[in-house]
Amino acid sequence: MGRLRLRATGPARPTTVWQRYADLDQWASRSPQIRAVHSDGRILVPGLTGTVASVVGLRAAFAVESVDHRRHRWTWRVRLGPVRLRLHHEVHPHAHGSRTTLLVDGPTPAAALYAPLAQLALRRLVRP
Repeated sequence: MGRLRLRATGPARPTTVWQRYADLDQWASRSPQIRAVHSDGRILVPGLTGTVASVVGLRAAFAVESVDHRRHRWTWRVRLGPVRLRLHHEVHPHAHGSRTTLLVDGPTPAAALYAPLAQLALRRLVRP
């Protein structure tokens, strides 16, 4: 098991970046690997479950563990077959807009494969 830390800084305001996380309908427009999100809810809340459909047809189950709308933080677990990842996201003010960080805990090979797509998604989140 390993831990990977990714971050991106950009001109979008922290509240804008947070809204992009909190609204599940916006995930596919920011994450190149996501085609659709299937869930009973459309806003991040603890306990929310569902699946994320990838652009290559794979479906990963997810469960949101915690959400702090005031501090702009959330954590979820994602499972694709035997692979399980725990992802912790945060958004912070930055001199030039905002910074978003992602901690990925899980098998090192899976985290390494996910990293380039996650980094691209983080960059898209902080764009205006």
